[in-house]
Amino acid sequence: MEELAGRWTFLTNHARVLRVIAREPTARIRDIAAVCRISERAAQGIVRDLEQAGYLSRKRVGRRSHYTLHLDGSLRHPAEAHLTVRALLDLFTDHDDR
Repeated sequence: MEELAGRWTFLTNHARVLRVIAREPTARIRDIAAVCRISERAAQGIVRDLEQAGYLSRKRVGRRSHYTLHLDGSLRHPAEAHLTVRALLDLFTDHDDR
């Protein structure tokens, strides 16, 4: 099992970034990147992807960005298109709070 551990994961970096922003809507790109263990450039690109796809919006307040998630958007893959972003994040929050 350990041999396969490095080859694939259950969650995409996009899902990880969404989770970080859901927990901290004022997180800095550097903090998002650190939590997700990706580069700042990758985190910035993912935030841009999510914003362009309508999953979040970003508002500048001083030098910080404040993110608002649009939780009723459907997931992109046809197999999960019946699920919302809210349902995905609920999987994390239910387990995080225990």
